Amino acid sequence: MKYFKHLVAVAMVFALALMVFGCAKPPEAEQKAAKISMDAAITAGADKYAVADMNAATKLFDAAEVQVKEKKYEEAKKGYVDAKAGFEKAAGAVEAGKKAVAAEATATLTALEESWKNLQASAKKVEKSMKEQKEVWEADVKSFEEGLKTSKELIATAPAQIKAKADELKAIVEKWDASLKEKAAAISEMKKEKKGKK
Repeated sequence: MKYFKHLVAVAMVFALALMVFGCAKPPEAEQKAAKISMDAAITAGADKYAVADMNAATKLFDAAEVQVKEKKYEEAKKGYVDAKAGFEKAAGAVEAGKKAVAAEATATLTALEESWKNLQASAKKVEKSMKEQKEVWEADVKSFEEGLKTSKELIATAPAQIKAKADELKAIVEKWDASLKEKAAAISEMKKEKKGKK
């Protein structure tokens, strides 16, 4: 009889365990909440202005997705809850990130503008030797000035977009910096030769 009671107790524990683990369902509510938070963070711009927080939350979400496929529902549930919190943190960090990117963009544009002013002064010094490049120079002057104006306007609304524009402006500056230095060196060499002949 004792043996039978133990056997019944073990069978009941086993049946209860099967019910608990066998009936576990995917954490759909937590997954949906995390997905909504992810979409809100992306809409807020966290993928541009709070990249580290966004990447960390995305890793948690992806890990939870894998756990669901492996039917590890409790771990997945915790992963989704953590991912949701991470996406909310990323969305909250957007404004600070925007300010930091805007400050960096402003500094970059200020430096580029200063370099451009120096180039224009250098161009005036070698203006006579630039006759064959005059059209290209004028096109680049127009392009640089329009690009700088557009970039300054973007600082308030979309500072993350300035990097690509700043790279284009920097390329123009570097191209003309090299060209003007070459022309200035050639002019200097010609002056030395003229002095030597006298």
